[in-house]
Amino acid sequence: MRPHQLDSLFRPVDTLSGIGPKLAEALARVTGRDGPEDTRVIDLLLLAPYTLIDRSHNPGVAHAPEGTIVTLSLTIDRHQPAPRGRGNVPYRVHAHDETGEISLVFFKAQQKWLEKLLPVGETVFVSGKVDWYNGRPSMVHPDHIVGADDKDELPLVEPVYPLTAGLSAKMLRKAIDAALTQLPVLPEWADPQFIAKAALPRFGDAVMRLHHPEEPGDFEPQDASRRRLAYDELLAGQISLSLVRGRLRKLPGQAIAAKGLLREKIRGALPYGLTGSQTEAIDQVLADMRLDARMIRLLQGDVGSGKTIVALLTMADAVEAGGQAVLMAPTEILARQHHATLKDLAAAAGIRVDLLTGRSKGRERTATLERIASGEAQIIVGTHALFQDTVVFHRLTYAVVDEQHRFGVHQRLRLTAKGQAPHMLVMTATPIPRTLVLAAFGDMDVSQLTEKPAGRKPITTVTVPDERLGDVVERLRAALDGDRKIYWICPLVEDSDKSDLMSAESRFEGLKKALGPGHAARLDVVHGRMSGEDKDRAMERFKRGDTRLLVATTVIEVGVDVPDATIMVIEHAERFGLAQIHQLRGRVGRGTEASSCILLYHGPLSETAHARLAVLRDSEDGFRIAEEDLRLRGEGDLLGTQQSGLPGFRLANLAAHADLLEVARSDARNVIAADPDLSGPRGPALRMLLYLMRRDEAIRFLRAG
Repeated sequence: MRPHQLDSLFRPVDTLSGIGPKLAEALARVTGRDGPEDTRVIDLLLLAPYTLIDRSHNPGVAHAPEGTIVTLSLTIDRHQPAPRGRGNVPYRVHAHDETGEISLVFFKAQQKWLEKLLPVGETVFVSGKVDWYNGRPSMVHPDHIVGADDKDELPLVEPVYPLTAGLSAKMLRKAIDAALTQLPVLPEWADPQFIAKAALPRFGDAVMRLHHPEEPGDFEPQDASRRRLAYDELLAGQISLSLVRGRLRKLPGQAIAAKGLLREKIRGALPYGLTGSQTEAIDQVLADMRLDARMIRLLQGDVGSGKTIVALLTMADAVEAGGQAVLMAPTEILARQHHATLKDLAAAAGIRVDLLTGRSKGRERTATLERIASGEAQIIVGTHALFQDTVVFHRLTYAVVDEQHRFGVHQRLRLTAKGQAPHMLVMTATPIPRTLVLAAFGDMDVSQLTEKPAGRKPITTVTVPDERLGDVVERLRAALDGDRKIYWICPLVEDSDKSDLMSAESRFEGLKKALGPGHAARLDVVHGRMSGEDKDRAMERFKRGDTRLLVATTVIEVGVDVPDATIMVIEHAERFGLAQIHQLRGRVGRGTEASSCILLYHGPLSETAHARLAVLRDSEDGFRIAEEDLRLRGEGDLLGTQQSGLPGFRLANLAAHADLLEVARSDARNVIAADPDLSGPRGPALRMLLYLMRRDEAIRFLRAG
């Protein structure tokens, strides 16, 4: 049960004064909740502003910089109402200070109201953005107007929050102030020694300062109040992960003891040797699997570093020990590709590999399910179809999940419920910085593949503004004449399927026209609106070489393997995350030919965008790129937290608060080791923290024992 001290914070927002159904709906959108019924007072309290306005700047009219927000002390000279019947002409109020004159501009204004607000001859304080037109300053709809006696009411530092349709800044401010009146005094859940040493305020004081900052520095990530709230969010996350992990580990694992005979047969059939880091990763996985405790290990490796081979060689030991293994991929294309790769290699050891996806239908599906249930299918490759209740395993002892960040915690739990607590290896080609690994996965053991397989050529990366599109097309024409294979990637515009279709389709048509009839038949297109069969057929034509230029959206990002593709064009590169571009770029350079990547961007670029594209041009090190992306953009963008089941933090910034994450991790580990049910002295307060930070799933695990 939620502690009654938190009742006021978990009331629906529409119980606050002045909040009706429409406003509650807008507040749900802005706080990221599922609807008004799911939006609580606490969600408003933890809605962080994304910037501050400093209204303490009072330069005088003549010195007010164009387009900046200033506060001015003005004497009102005269009112100039709009002529009758001319509703499109603004109402102007002329005023001055000792440095010059300014006009305050209002559209659709009520004269009586303005005459009362701005009486002629009186001194008032106004704050807003100054614009200069033909050498004359004006301020359109000032943000604040107060009389000289009420000057203290003017907020000199004002938080700015995200808004949505039907929600003004004033309405949101009022709702947050109403929420602040509901904040009770709560017990301290953090380690008192740490709080004293780090000089952090109490939770309630930090929340008040978040919404009522007193100086611009209060917004900085290193401000004590911001650090306090960041720490609380990270601590809740780490305790939650420790509880989930404890639950995953609670079922005893099955020790997998094999002599490695099947593994050696597959290894002997490989056309190349393993890299040092592949051998090390295999040793780490096998050492974990020989123990009774369940393995939960993360395998990180750049695109093309050979993660799939590590998975196969370790799965061979599970099969040799009489168990079954699954490899789960996030997309149909990738599952089919993994199946094709593994089937041939596993055949060298006499291992049967089956495929199960959402497209497996009818008799074929029934036969596959029977082979899985009987144990005849020894390795099963599939998509989330492997989760379905109709899938019954004979003896599942090892599960490999590819592209981990696309599967949430709950899906992992469902998969683990399928076997007798199988060992788990999660693989990602997205190079996740260490801080993000800790935040997302807690104390998961990590293996890294740091070398590229032998024979991989470096990829030359260039950045080109889109006004030079003609030059790029000419270069592609020459490449097509030389029988090269080319990817052209279009972005998802506004994340909608419709515009994704338009962008890829229209670029496809435009390129056909530009390259001329001689090349038109060698172009093809793949996008999210096509059926799985059509996508597969288009990829197959490209693989075989029937087509040579493939226009695609990011459906090809994960794992598609066409070794002789050597040119990658990424359109609107400034719209993509660095890690995503790095993944896309890894689709070329997989064969023996020299490869190149052209990043087409639409200028002018911001300073950050310039810095980001420069990182890609200068480096092929996925981990360095990911660290830079984290520094420049924050963790929310890095892995696309909306789709990922990863934490998108509201209060913590992993680039700025990595030190707090380390402390939170260590504290969580000690707490759960000493008091796994949170029933000791700090337990009740920590349970409150989990509720406050909406980590209810962790509390369910506590109750589940």
